[in-house]
This record gives sequence, C-alpha cells and structure tokens, in this order.
Amino acid sequence: MKIVKDTLSLQELRKMAVDSFGNLVKAVVDVDRGLIALDAELHSDLEALLLENGSRQESLWGVNLYPETKPDEFIEFDSMINMRPSFGNRSRGVDDEVTRKKIAKVVAERIK
Repeated sequence: MKIVKDTLSLQELRKMAVDSFGNLVKAVVDVDRGLIALDAELHSDLEALLLENGSRQESLWGVNLYPETKPDEFIEFDSMINMRPSFGNRSRGVDDEVTRKKIAKVVAERIK
C-alpha cells in the first residue's frame, strides 16, 4: 500500500496493476487533502491507511483505476466504502457529480 502525495507515473500504475489484479488498481482518494492511497486488495485497507494518516471519513472515496483503457474509462467509481447513506451516498458508486469531478481532478494531478 502506498499514499501518493506527489505524483506517480502511469508506467508505475501499470506495473501495480499487473502485479495485483492484472488490469486494475484499487485506490481511495481523499478529495480534501488531494491524496491517493493505492495498491491493496481491499478499498477498506486503503481507507484505513488514510484515516491513520489524518484523513477524514467523509473525504474518502473508493475507485478502481484501469491504466490500459481510454481516458474516459480510466476511473471506475465503484467501491463498498462509498455506501454511506449518512453522507448522502446510497450506492457503491459516487452519486454526486461534483464529488466525481473532485476525484477525477485529484487522480489527474497525482498520476501522470
């Protein structure tokens, strides 16, 4: 598991994908702090890592990154950690368009 505070190359992300699930890397994005935790079997492990490092629960969103796909298919907004009715999200996806855009912005800033 790794927290990306600066940048990670697309090549490094591809290697992580091959070494784990083959075509994807699980990630959790902190939309307030602009961080990404990645490279674990479960989103919940990445969520715990960020929480231990000062993130707030309501700022964390789970996604899957597909480094070999087209840009519009690169981020999949799907994780059990996203199911938080108390925060207004009732699905495994990310229901709020503004939050999806924040996630995409952090991913674009951190993975180049």
